[in-house]
Amino acid sequence: MLSIAHGTTGALIATLIPNPIISTPLILASHFVQDHIPHWDVGQGLTSKKKSKKAAFFQELLLDFPASILLVYLWFPGPSGQINPLAFYGWFIALLPDFIEFPYLFLNLRFPLLNKFAKLHTSIHKSTPNIFKGLWPQALTLLLVYLLK
Repeated sequence: MLSIAHGTTGALIATLIPNPIISTPLILASHFVQDHIPHWDVGQGLTSKKKSKKAAFFQELLLDFPASILLVYLWFPGPSGQINPLAFYGWFIALLPDFIEFPYLFLNLRFPLLNKFAKLHTSIHKSTPNIFKGLWPQALTLLLVYLLK
């Protein structure tokens, strides 16, 4: 899933359930549930070598990641328009599995615990090369988050 879907979902959960003991596992679970739905993301094509790691990294860094931050900021404002710490906590926890996997995918870092996590994440992750088919579940997620916020 794109960061905008994960991040906004995490922000929604954290703001609706402000107790981190309850919200944190729900946010983490939402990440894996979303990743299990066939989707398209900026990493699409890395395995088949149709896209370089550099291209995927810059698409994430310049488009998806900033868009996720902007949507969380706009959709979940704090009092008087300030940053909402709960929303950004949810954003961070929702993206944590991808942050953990980043060194494995992009830096070729390997050690037993990271290898096991990457294998687990990959086993859950379902993607599709069809952009339309892969983006509509994320668009629906964004619509639901917006309506539920």
